[in-house]
Amino acid sequence: MASVTIQQVKKNFGDTPILHGVDIDIQDGSFTVLVGPSGCGKSTLLRMIAGLEQISGGEIRIGARRVNELQPKERDIAMVFQNYALYPHMTVRENMAFSLALAKQSKAEIETKVGRAAEILALMPLLDRYPRQLSGGQRQRVAMGRAIVRDPQVFLFDEPLSNLDAKLRVAMRSEIKELHQRLKTTSIYVTHDQIEAMTMGDKIVVMRDGRIEQTGSPLDLYDHPANQFVAGFIGSPAMNFLPGTLRRSADAAHIELHDGTRLAAPVRSGGADGQAIVFGTRPEHLTLTDGAGIPARVVVMEPTGMDTFVACRHEGSDLSAVFRERHDFAPGSTIHLLPDPQRAHLFDAGSGRRLAA
Repeated sequence: MASVTIQQVKKNFGDTPILHGVDIDIQDGSFTVLVGPSGCGKSTLLRMIAGLEQISGGEIRIGARRVNELQPKERDIAMVFQNYALYPHMTVRENMAFSLALAKQSKAEIETKVGRAAEILALMPLLDRYPRQLSGGQRQRVAMGRAIVRDPQVFLFDEPLSNLDAKLRVAMRSEIKELHQRLKTTSIYVTHDQIEAMTMGDKIVVMRDGRIEQTGSPLDLYDHPANQFVAGFIGSPAMNFLPGTLRRSADAAHIELHDGTRLAAPVRSGGADGQAIVFGTRPEHLTLTDGAGIPARVVVMEPTGMDTFVACRHEGSDLSAVFRERHDFAPGSTIHLLPDPQRAHLFDAGSGRRLAA
């Protein structure tokens, strides 16, 4: 196992910059998730760690070794791809043993390592099958088994669950997390799915346009987003945003929305009197009231059994609410929603930066 240090790493494709000086410290044995929208540079960064893309600037270290100029096979990493990348003419056993055979390890050693990985991943009954005879989830487990047998210093996962259906993705999330807890190998996982990031990562790195927006634990990012982008990207359903103005007096502060609605200012929020702000509140932090709070017109209701999701609109802004109780609001009707000031946020309308006291 080893730590991974990324210092001022840059990547250009021709004259187009893709990564703009990225810094990340990944601790030995941790599970770090790189998350962000398509095109943010997360997969490019992973491929640079693996040695599949050249670095335009900066430095990558695996453990104490600088690996910028090393070939992928010299970096002691193992990568699990989105499309499994299994050899169709080889059995599961042969796929898992292939890299060990190339390294000229003994048959006994290969058999031991393949058997250990197969036992960990419940693949023993499938060792003599071919990839075409396996389900998507079984193929992904074989791809992970092929990585495990190499006993690398670092595992790299490039959106490995994207090709699976929703139910199988949930099951595989748990399997990968359990695997990491057993092996304790440093893992770097790329996804655009923030639910995967929240449920799997010890540390999340949120990226946008080739830059890091925020790094932290899942709950730290959820509870204390650095800016409006992170607040809107982390969490499902997404955080609600309402434009308004901050009003401060000597001993109190409140938010004035564009329709004149007044809301209590979030606890421990910063900002100056008269500042244009965006008020942020998560759907689960809204309480239904008889008249206080934000008037919202019901657009769609989605009862899930456990929760009731209500999509609303307020003065042109979309607004979502999630209630544990069951409700039956008629589309077009008006309900009033009161945010929890202990859990709400203020963002500067211009920069998007969170205004914290």
